[in-house]
Amino acid sequence: MTDRLMPPSHPFDFDAIDPDGDGDTLHEECGIFGVIGAADAANFVALGLHALQHRGQEAGGIVAHHPETGFNSARRFGYVRDNFTKQSLMETLPGPLAIGHVRYSTAGSKGQTAIRDVQPFFGEFSMGGAAIAHNGNITNADSLRRELIERGSIFQSSSDSECIIHLMARSLQRDIPARMEDALRRVEGAFSVVAMTRTKLIGVRDPLGVRPLVLGKLGGEDHGGWVLSSETCALDIIGAEYVREIEPGEMVVITAEHGVQSHHPFRPARPRFCIFEHVYFSRPDSIIGGRSVYETRRQIGVELAKEAPVEADLVCPVPDSGTPAAIGFSQESGIPYAMGIVRNQYMGRTFIEPTEQIRNMGVRLKLNVNRALIEGKRVILVDDSVVRGTTSRKIKEMILDAGAAEVHFRIASPPTAWPCFYGVDTPNREKLLAATMSEDEMRDHLGVDSLRFISLDGLYRAVGEAKGRNATQPQYCDACFSGEYPVVPADMIEKGFQMKAAE
Repeated sequence: MTDRLMPPSHPFDFDAIDPDGDGDTLHEECGIFGVIGAADAANFVALGLHALQHRGQEAGGIVAHHPETGFNSARRFGYVRDNFTKQSLMETLPGPLAIGHVRYSTAGSKGQTAIRDVQPFFGEFSMGGAAIAHNGNITNADSLRRELIERGSIFQSSSDSECIIHLMARSLQRDIPARMEDALRRVEGAFSVVAMTRTKLIGVRDPLGVRPLVLGKLGGEDHGGWVLSSETCALDIIGAEYVREIEPGEMVVITAEHGVQSHHPFRPARPRFCIFEHVYFSRPDSIIGGRSVYETRRQIGVELAKEAPVEADLVCPVPDSGTPAAIGFSQESGIPYAMGIVRNQYMGRTFIEPTEQIRNMGVRLKLNVNRALIEGKRVILVDDSVVRGTTSRKIKEMILDAGAAEVHFRIASPPTAWPCFYGVDTPNREKLLAATMSEDEMRDHLGVDSLRFISLDGLYRAVGEAKGRNATQPQYCDACFSGEYPVVPADMIEKGFQMKAAE
């Protein structure tokens, strides 16, 4: 396998995502994409990763296989558009089979990722090579790593995903898909996986189906093939037809000759898909569980307007994630919708040295208030979540500085009071505002006239559960709101994390 790795042309600039650098936003950990049966499959993967860029902006990688040149890979820091659009690079990734990954580092490692941590990971086995890309988080990775190291495994990265490769290497099964089944049975937590051998594209979801994975068909005489993707929006960019979701606990093994073969290697479990995919992580033009993400977010706004009405003059989204919910709130309440805050769509790297004065500008570099609309108005700001509250306070100050008469926050998710251990970058619990304050205390802390979150039942109604949340058997993973973890976070408990006491 040739691995043409180069240092990034510039250090990745987190200001583009989190302008204050204080972790006041939630970030999905990664997106995965794979193609088989298409000429120059890596080009399709690069396009798919571009569509999944919202799921991870720190780094990306592609592994491709050609019958004559074997496995080739490229891993880079930064955006897909800055790396995988270069013809000279893409020519090093020939072949009809490729997988890719975009990454956002886990909590505590932001800005410290080494190139060796960038997926997909590759392993050479007795029956041939295999590459793997993982979306999610392995909650028993520390104990698995200790066990594997004691038995002689040598790890090349700090990623929990590498455990899967080492478990596959130690399996006694006779082919790679069977070894992967063997390995994943040892893994706890959340995982959606795309993997490849010399002739096969493989996709797997964990038994609870916490993280998403979909199957698509790439048609046409010259480009017939199959696609696996974290979201449907990435199928659209390459003109692939959406076929179906990979089921929780399902493994699909795809070959150019035999198409899709389905297996169910895990003990059946009641699905617990991540409800925050509906709220924030997935793109609004994706489809989840047969529902438009945009429509679900608009309906969240409708539920918010029913649960938390307030007299005001304007409904304004905090761009861009609050936009669909703000539209729904406006439609239900009858209060006019307005773009009271405008996002600078071209903000990338800070164009001058980030002195302390510039750092203090923070949100203002990314968002600007439309003063002519705001002045003298009672404003409802609709946002997707409140994490630490620092960004919300600065946005409130901007609105008041522009002359707003009142500021009311309406939040399109319940209070985020618990960290996620299944592949979402969240701060430690003591840094989550909702973990230490009541709703009224948060209102006073933010300095706004009112603050209301959608209820957990209201969120469930918005995603299509007419009766709300089933308290004894929740239909989704909502641990970040409820503290009820469907998979025990074994490694974190070992480190002292205290789970919510049973009621």
